[in-house]
Amino acid sequence: MALKATIVVGNPKPKSRTLKVAETLVEKLLAPGSYELEIIDLADHTAEIFAWPSEEMAALNARVAESDLAVFASPTYKASYTGLLKAFLDRYPANGLAGVTAIPVHTGGDLTHAMGPTVNLAPLLVELGAVVPGRGFYFVAGQMDHLDEIVDQAAAEYAANLARLATVAAATQSATASVPVS
Repeated sequence: MALKATIVVGNPKPKSRTLKVAETLVEKLLAPGSYELEIIDLADHTAEIFAWPSEEMAALNARVAESDLAVFASPTYKASYTGLLKAFLDRYPANGLAGVTAIPVHTGGDLTHAMGPTVNLAPLLVELGAVVPGRGFYFVAGQMDHLDEIVDQAAAEYAANLARLATVAAATQSATASVPVS
């Protein structure tokens, strides 16, 4: 059974550089053929994002909550993630992302807000029950020419963190009895 990976992009511009960064991270982190990827570009759902209730948004939220890995990516707006991404995440109840490994990603014009995904987005994902396997990933948009090498380094760090977590998880008493290992 393939790993279910989802990218949620909170950039108001469809098919953005932020999406490209997130896609590259997933491609470099996960082995080819080991996962199925769904992309939710919230720019394509602006007509529904603030509608309550919304069957369309509820379905998107459910699909993300069923993911093994979710990358939440946003450009940096006023030192944080976008309202578009916040509106999407606000639809989850407490622990609505329990069981999801989540990686927070921000893009920005320079390193001024490089801690943004770690200090702003990661705590929200943890509050929703997700497991965040390390610091958030911040990518300076002006470095698109070096995207592969920068993302290689981030993917290697996440892979190492996940491997260490897997070692601990395999040794826990309650987890080994109730969680199937793929």
